[in-house]
Formats: sequence, C-alpha cells, structure tokens
Amino acid sequence: MTALLDIRGLRVTLPLGGTDRTVIHRVDLCVAAGAAVGLVGESGSGKSLTARSVLRLLPAGARVEGDILVDGASVPAMGPAALRTLRARDVAMVFQDPRAHINPVRTVGDFLTEGLLARGTRPRDATATVTALLRDVGIPDAARRMRQRPPELSGGLLQRVMIAAALAGDPCLLLADEPTTALDVTTQAEVMAIIDEARTARGLAMLFITHDLALAAAVCDRVAVMYAGSLVEDLPAGHLHKAARHPYTRALLASRPAPGADDRPLRAIPGRPLSAFEAGPGCAFAPRCPAARDLCRTERPGLRPVGDGLAACHYPAEPTDD
Repeated sequence: MTALLDIRGLRVTLPLGGTDRTVIHRVDLCVAAGAAVGLVGESGSGKSLTARSVLRLLPAGARVEGDILVDGASVPAMGPAALRTLRARDVAMVFQDPRAHINPVRTVGDFLTEGLLARGTRPRDATATVTALLRDVGIPDAARRMRQRPPELSGGLLQRVMIAAALAGDPCLLLADEPTTALDVTTQAEVMAIIDEARTARGLAMLFITHDLALAAAVCDRVAVMYAGSLVEDLPAGHLHKAARHPYTRALLASRPAPGADDRPLRAIPGRPLSAFEAGPGCAFAPRCPAARDLCRTERPGLRPVGDGLAACHYPAEPTDD
C-alpha cells in the first residue's frame, strides 16, 4: 500500500537550559492510506513530539532533521499557505486534553464552525455540517450543545467535540494523541469505538498514540514502539504478543497484569526510563536490558528486518510460543 505518511530519519533538537538537547534521535515510520498504526511507549519517549512534528507544532527554536512526507509533500519544506492547507484539510489531530485546546469562553458551535467558515463555507451550511457531526460522534441534542461553552460539558463530551472538529475538515490522516487518557473506562471504550467507526467509514489513515499495548493491538494494523526518542520496533499488530523481538517490547508485554493470575507478582522493568537527551552512544535500553552486551553499550542499533517486522536491536530475542 502507498505510504500516506512517511517519516524518514526524524531527529528533533530543542534549546533547553542554554544548551541543545536531542528529544527525538531517530524515527522512521510509515502509515499507509486507510491504515492505522499504534505508537506506544513510556511517557517522555517522544510519541507526542513525533505526532506534532507532522503538523510542525513544535516549540520555538526546535531544529528538525530528516523528512516528513504527507501524500508525497515534504512538511518541513512547506511554505505558510501549504502548511495552512495541511492543517485545515489534509491532517487533523485529536489532542490528549480537550480542555487545554478548546477556548472556554467561546461556544462549541463557534469552535466547530471556525475552520469551515475560513474556507468560505456559508454559515448555515457550516452549522448544519458540524451539528450532524456531533450526532455522528454520539452527542445527543446536538443543537443545544452547539450553544453551550466547554465548561458546561463533561470530559467525555468535550473529547467527542474534539473528534467532530477533527472530522469537519474531511482529512485523510488522523493523529490521535492519547485521546482517552483523562476519561473513565466506560467513556474510553465509547470514544475509541467512535474514532474507529469514523476512521473505517471515511477510509482515514490514523497514527494512534497510547500507553495501552492491548488497545493499540486491538484497533491498529501495526504497532510501533518508542523508547528514549527512538523507534525500537515495528510489527503487525496481530503478531505483537508472539513475534515481538526487541527486549523492551517484550518487557512491556510481560509487565502487563494477566487475567486470572492474581497470585503472580507483576514483573516490573528494572531501572528507570531514560529521557532521550540522557541516552548515550549505545542502545538506550542497555542499562535495563538483561541481555545487553558490550556492543549494546557502545553502538546504537538501527531498525532492521527481524522476523515479521523491524527491530533496533543487536541481539533480538527469539519469537515465543506462549
């Protein structure tokens, strides 16, 4: 399948405390048209920065190396007009915390119709479009909700509003940055069902950022794993549990509580997670990896074909039959 999103050798450096710090070392990732890719990893691994790089929503002073192609067009090379088109029409983002991204003093209707009005849509048509979208994402009494302001809505309803806003521009790629983090379990399931149904119905490609390996495997075609600013594994979602070859991915899977295993202690990953700027010249996971050898501490491995996917490991593990 053709790559709608193609991230090649992405490296991001930020000025922090008077010095430049690398917050993403290397990400190579493709999302095919109509496909869904899950991006998982610990907090601080660079998942959200990777997604924000696609829309050039990075902090001031950020230096980006490598390339990001959306439908063949280079995002870093885009001028202001092309970038506005990318953000308004081609790529949409559902953020983690809707209350931080929706103006609390404007009505929901103002927020949802703003982009359509800027594109020249007549006010009546814009209102009809977004009202229908609110119904599509499971918001009852949509006309009344259009007149309300964000503080009057629950977190679950606001996230639905955010999804409707993302769909209003009829994008071809959806970036979903942990859209269920602040929601209760029941609402999480409802929101993910809405996103998955909308993606399938509209043929959207999706990059889905989450901490939940099981959720990523359930809703995505492939799962990519990040650690300390680098992509360390990329494999088909259906092969995640038996074909993971990177020690970090294996450790994440082993640390999840297993149903019916109440008497079995949780298997924590030893050591502490590293920030990308703390990573040395070798494999960033080496200090926590029980299989690390001398080469792992001196030479950073790159992604290479291993089994059913790609892994950045000098000594990848064997597949499991468990």
